[in-house]
Amino acid sequence: MKAKLLLVEDDRSLGETLKERLEKEGYEMVWTVSAQSARVLAVDAKPDLILLDVRLPDGDGFELAEELKTRKDCPPFLFLTAHSGAPERLRGFELGAEEFIPKPFHLKELLIRVKHVLESHKHSIKQTKYSYQGYLLDFFGYSIHTPQGEEIHLSKRDCALLNFLVEERGRTVSRDEILDRLWGEEKFPTNRTIDNSIVRLRQAFEEKGEEAIRSVRGVGYQWIGELKDV
Repeated sequence: MKAKLLLVEDDRSLGETLKERLEKEGYEMVWTVSAQSARVLAVDAKPDLILLDVRLPDGDGFELAEELKTRKDCPPFLFLTAHSGAPERLRGFELGAEEFIPKPFHLKELLIRVKHVLESHKHSIKQTKYSYQGYLLDFFGYSIHTPQGEEIHLSKRDCALLNFLVEERGRTVSRDEILDRLWGEEKFPTNRTIDNSIVRLRQAFEEKGEEAIRSVRGVGYQWIGELKDV
């Protein structure tokens, strides 16, 4: 089955080039030039990955990504932008972006990164639900339900990281292992990127977050919370 990509790019020349090349690589492509239509297509087209320009004629790509992340089953996304300074890159990764690709870029580089992002989400989830201290971990629904009944939506990357830690619970998972599992051979993300994901996951568990996910200095992270199958 072909992976479906949603391309949100207002530069029509670049958009046509990317759509044509990605289709040649075997992907099913949906292309739009506006944030407004992207909001609809992100749900209706059910893409496996969103390629998102930061500067759009009717909106900001960062704000659009932040909005999409609140929706259940938000697909992973990567940013394409001519504005690639440190503040922009950090904001992108803090929003949960899989990749941040500065323009101009080589098409081969984009193809490699798209492939790695899609492959990182192929890992099957053996157990889809667990309970922990009144919290419900729902990997199939990409969410955590709090004891108060609030549903916290997770990005696919954060959910995959949480699932990895839970699968390996009781064992310290190194940062290199996390990079290999979630990013493949592309090591562009930094330790800070992983740390930001851990911060978001701990915040979802509120005061129980530090008790659930232990930091092992200089090595990585370990899930130590007691889980029950649901």
